[in-house]
Amino acid sequence: MPGLTPATPVPTGVVVHALSRVLELQYASGETYRVPFELLRVYSPSAEVRGHGPGQETLQTGKRDVSIVSLEGVGNYALQPTFSDGHSTGIYSWDLLYDLATRQDELWREYLDKLEAAGVDRDAPMAASDSPHGHRH
Repeated sequence: MPGLTPATPVPTGVVVHALSRVLELQYASGETYRVPFELLRVYSPSAEVRGHGPGQETLQTGKRDVSIVSLEGVGNYALQPTFSDGHSTGIYSWDLLYDLATRQDELWREYLDKLEAAGVDRDAPMAASDSPHGHRH
C-alpha cells in the first residue's frame, strides 16, 4: 500500500451521496471533489482488483450502478467502503483518494481505454468468481 506522503491533504469532510453515487471529499483548502462510486470501485486498491503484480489486474465491469453501503475509517490514514456488490477489501489511503479525486478525467479515460482494448462492455456483468484463481483474500 502506498505510504502517506506528508504533502497529502487529509479530507476535513467526507460525504456519501447515495442518490448521485458520488463520494464528496472536502479539504481545508476549500477544495471539494466528488468522486463517482464507480471510479472508486474499478480502481479499488484491493488484491482482488489489483492482482499481485503488474499485468495481474482484474478489469472491473458492470459497476456503473454500484453504491457504497457503509464507510469505515481505518486508523487515521484511510477509508474502507463496503460496496453494494459485496466488495469491501479495498483500503483507500488519503493519498489514493486525493489521487483519484484530482485525476478523475485521466483515470476515466484509462479505464475506458482498457475496456476497449479488452473488447469488454463497461456494463458487462463480472464473472461470478472474485479473482481469476477463484480464491478470496
